[in-house]
Amino acid sequence: MKDLLHPVRVVRAAGLVDGVSLLVLLGIAMPLKYYADMPMAVTIVGTIHGYIVILYMLAILYAQLRLQWSALWSLLCLAAAFVPFAWFALDRAIKRRADRFEVKPIPVKWLVYAVVFFAFLDLFTQLPVMSTYASSLGASAAVAGLAVGMYSMTNLFGNIASGIWTDRRGAYPVVTAGLALTSGVLLLYGFVASPGALVAVRFLHGLVSGLIVPAAFTFLANVTEKDRQGSQSAVSGTFVGVAAIAGPAYSGIMASRTSVPFVFATVAALGLGLLLLTAIFLRRRDARSKDEKQRAAGRLVRNRELLQSFAGAFFLMFSQGALAYLLPLHVEALGYDSRISGTLLSMFGLIAVAVFIAQARVGFRRLPPVMRFSAGLAMMAASQILLGQSAGMTVLGAVMTLYGLGFALLFPAMNTLLIHGTTEANRGKAYGWFYALFSAGTVAGSSGIGLVPLPVQGQFAVTGCVMLVCVAAVLLTVPRVKVLAAKSGSDQGN
Repeated sequence: MKDLLHPVRVVRAAGLVDGVSLLVLLGIAMPLKYYADMPMAVTIVGTIHGYIVILYMLAILYAQLRLQWSALWSLLCLAAAFVPFAWFALDRAIKRRADRFEVKPIPVKWLVYAVVFFAFLDLFTQLPVMSTYASSLGASAAVAGLAVGMYSMTNLFGNIASGIWTDRRGAYPVVTAGLALTSGVLLLYGFVASPGALVAVRFLHGLVSGLIVPAAFTFLANVTEKDRQGSQSAVSGTFVGVAAIAGPAYSGIMASRTSVPFVFATVAALGLGLLLLTAIFLRRRDARSKDEKQRAAGRLVRNRELLQSFAGAFFLMFSQGALAYLLPLHVEALGYDSRISGTLLSMFGLIAVAVFIAQARVGFRRLPPVMRFSAGLAMMAASQILLGQSAGMTVLGAVMTLYGLGFALLFPAMNTLLIHGTTEANRGKAYGWFYALFSAGTVAGSSGIGLVPLPVQGQFAVTGCVMLVCVAAVLLTVPRVKVLAAKSGSDQGN
């Protein structure tokens, strides 16, 4: 049994089944649908393949936790799930190196990374399907927009409640409650039959899913050594980036072959599995001491690092919301297929993940977090302005590469700033407000920028300029102690 459950054996077996089922879907079921008028073939095979993909993703997660191999291996395994014949080449590479992969105890930190991945996978699987799902239930354009936005609105309150609860009780009860409630609400989509019911479920979904992320990030920050906070934030960003790539692709493909409730049910299954693991491994490792649990939650003290991190959270998602709104319009106006927008967003995600991995391995310890913050936000701002002036696919791809680089610099930097600006007694509350500003930024970027009475190019420019103002404000707050000290030394020498 020990040999049978060896992580390398498990991931190779799951990958083989997934690779074969993908070939059956593309090589047999799809031709039967389009050339033999047998659409049921795709429905049946697609459903089976969907379940296999879920099992394969769980196998990848199991291998990552037990082998603790480079995240690149997990990324390659994940990518192979969507590329025909890719697994068979990757399997040979894993087999040749099987002896080098040592099985290790599951570190609690990696379990929390998996929880972060689930929370953002839950978010990103909604993006391509929710508006069309609302329309299929008979919702008007206004109600469909309400259903889409309701999640972000109530998620804000869930984030704040999570922060307060985490500081009072620790991360464990908040994470487990969030996983249990979110998984339960995801299953409710299967019972939705009207637009009103969908809006109600979206209200609950946003509220309960908001509990997970602040508590998870607080736990990670509290168990990580101070000099490793930057690398830890980069690893967290890697899981967020992978979820941003896998979530839309998975939901878009599977929803077209099965249904939206089925997609959410598979995500719920992942959440329930993580709930079981969390109950087993995290309960005794809550990242707070007994004295801290008995103390009243620490009050947030406004300081430079904390305010900078809050500004970064808002403007990062303000940029994302604006990009999600403007990029499809710009691509359509240029005469390209609508799928190009998805390709460009995936490109930015891949670049971001690659840079996250680089930071996790080598870090940028010589560059202060505030400088990485400013450089990342400035790159994203410049990308917004350049996108409005870009027409060719090559140029659009290059600009989105710059955007991905900026995103990858900004996300770990603002997390590090938050950690430096808080203590264990108030860090949960800080992360609650931090991710509440995430939600607020998304709403402001996607809805607010549409109210600007300018063409798309002008709206891109306004977005970039607003972000550059934030960069300038942050740079003005950077302490100049070293400069003054150097000047004083020079004066004494004279």
